[in-house]
Amino acid sequence: MAGDNLPEGWEKKTSRSTGQVYYLNLYTKDSQWEVPTEPARGGGDGPAKVQASHLLVKHRDSRRPASWRQDPITRTKEEALQILQGYRDRIVSGEDTFENLASQFSDCSSAKRGGDLGPFGRGAMQKPFEDAAFALQVGEMSEPVWTDSGVHIIKRLA
Repeated sequence: MAGDNLPEGWEKKTSRSTGQVYYLNLYTKDSQWEVPTEPARGGGDGPAKVQASHLLVKHRDSRRPASWRQDPITRTKEEALQILQGYRDRIVSGEDTFENLASQFSDCSSAKRGGDLGPFGRGAMQKPFEDAAFALQVGEMSEPVWTDSGVHIIKRLA
């Protein structure tokens, strides 16, 4: 909560059952009663946070089948994957850049930032997206990744 000056990666919570204040590690979802004095660490050996861009193609079965580009979105899952694979092929061949295609064609509002989602820790994104983003090396681009939002390609920035 703002004003509590907690170290990065911690959030102050109140127990619904006891009313006591506790502290939640946003990366691992572990909780503790004591006020944290160090920034939260992620689980495992990986980084606590990554920064990534993505290019999202939604379909009619997406969680919210609408975007800044089109409302409603009527394409099928298969059509969404085919479109996304076409974008990925253009990036891999050097015909276009990830940022340019994300700016023009991503069905996410992050399009205005070239798809950049900024830094995020574990638990901030849908699990398949998070797993893919954390598995990439800096500068590497994913294969298509399916989430409830649609199908993505992800590029790890940091």
